[in-house]
Amino acid sequence: MPWWVWLVLALFMLAMFVAGVVYAVLHGIRAMKTVSPVGRRISERLDAMSHSDYPTDSDTQRAIFTEPLRVAADRYADAHAVVVERRERRQDRYARQWAHWSHFNE
Repeated sequence: MPWWVWLVLALFMLAMFVAGVVYAVLHGIRAMKTVSPVGRRISERLDAMSHSDYPTDSDTQRAIFTEPLRVAADRYADAHAVVVERRERRQDRYARQWAHWSHFNE
């Protein structure tokens, strides 16, 4: 092979390498422009979650083993009532959705 063919091949290889680097850099910059607002929104929401103005359960209630047994039973009953209400609301939502779907194509 003549020397100029090797020169053309080497120049083509260098041009493709430079084009690949430019392509990767441009797409990386575009991706950073897309990702940075998402990261900012996530950090704002995480910051809002960590700085709550509401008192936590540990601030308002003592440890359960320091309370009388009646207090523990009342807390359990209240928590269980909330669980039952949530389960009933979920079942109502499911029933409404299934009723809607059963009459959807009529």
